[in-house]
Amino acid sequence: MPKEKKTLLDFWEDQMRQSHTASNYFFRKSPSHYHMMLLVMSAYKENKKLSVEELKTKLFKTSRPKSALIITEACEKGFFRLEKTSTDQRVKNIIPSDSFVKEFNEYLDTLKNISY
Repeated sequence: MPKEKKTLLDFWEDQMRQSHTASNYFFRKSPSHYHMMLLVMSAYKENKKLSVEELKTKLFKTSRPKSALIITEACEKGFFRLEKTSTDQRVKNIIPSDSFVKEFNEYLDTLKNISY
């Protein structure tokens, strides 16, 4: 196999070496963390609004208090932000930060370019 081609195993090992970086580590803490990231990014990519309450409901096998803690931590770390809706100020939508969107897109691009 030519050296310039990256395998899925090489990619995974690179990702694990970077596990000290914030989002890389944070979203691999548990299946719930990873699922949350995928739900938020899926809604973002589809231009759909995702409220905090909807997100808590969609997370599988995660209690609402645990979901709330993960959301709060993701916001504190700057991966996501909350935005109040114009129609109901009590409802907050969860949106990925610009820096996390960039990081996520780079991650997807790398995965797409992996050759076997």
